[in-house]
Amino acid sequence: MQHPAPRVICLGLSALDITWQVDILPQGGGKTRANDVREGGGGMAANAAVAAAKLGASVRFWGRAGEDSAGHEMKAQLAALGVDVSCFRLFKGARSSLSGIVVDARGERMIVNFRGAGLPADTAWLPLDALAETDAVLADPRWPEGALALFGAARERGLPTVLDGDVADAAIFDLLLPHTDHAVFSEPGLAGYATGARTVDEQLNFARSRGCRLAAVTLGEHGLRWADAEGLHALPAFAVEAVDTTGAGDVFHGAFAFALGAGWPVRRAFQFSAAVAALKCTRPGGRAGVPDFATAMSLVDSIKE
Repeated sequence: MQHPAPRVICLGLSALDITWQVDILPQGGGKTRANDVREGGGGMAANAAVAAAKLGASVRFWGRAGEDSAGHEMKAQLAALGVDVSCFRLFKGARSSLSGIVVDARGERMIVNFRGAGLPADTAWLPLDALAETDAVLADPRWPEGALALFGAARERGLPTVLDGDVADAAIFDLLLPHTDHAVFSEPGLAGYATGARTVDEQLNFARSRGCRLAAVTLGEHGLRWADAEGLHALPAFAVEAVDTTGAGDVFHGAFAFALGAGWPVRRAFQFSAAVAALKCTRPGGRAGVPDFATAMSLVDSIKE
């Protein structure tokens, strides 16, 4: 397949991650010895932007952070990875988002996140006319006012929209889903939203009933399920030896926005995204393991259907 070069906008959270590598995730109080520690940029939409850029897209990140050391570091790292950060604004007096991540020897992790403080909700500064030169947009739920503005403008232009359905208040999903084409939830994000539904399929149908055109959920080693106008669908996970699952969901979303921007059908886009996320898990770090386009496609093309 010829390498596409879609143009993607990712809006939402950028965080600075400090990650500790341990043998076993700690339980309760006490001390745990770390085997390694590393620091780097993170955040759902920011990681998605990096993934899409590493796959070959032209990517702009629209977001907010404090005008502090973490904010400047995050912005510099995104720029160094090929992401346009001209609309990543650092606000004086605000505090940037920071995450502490503990990863065990199996690649499982726990995250403690401070979402930041003093970040203005105003969206008037967003250059929505830039969507005239865009193929797909993605947002996470951490800046709902920005996501709503972006999705509304994208729908007016007929551009595909991707919502990263991580854990958030139900009111935020109620606000965004009517303007969303593809809502791709994490398993806890979907379960926390569709609290009255007993099965994953019932949860997907509930989410779809709230206004999105397609509702999907990533299920880790159990693959992916989604619901659309044609019914319920599923894909298995790729079998890999996981080293670190940090950022896998973010990378999945970035790859999915890449594929939709390239004009691929949904099932192929999901296969590609699952391959990219699986390959990411074979290396430590939320961004370092993102494969290039050719490597991801070689795994996709190995599928026997």
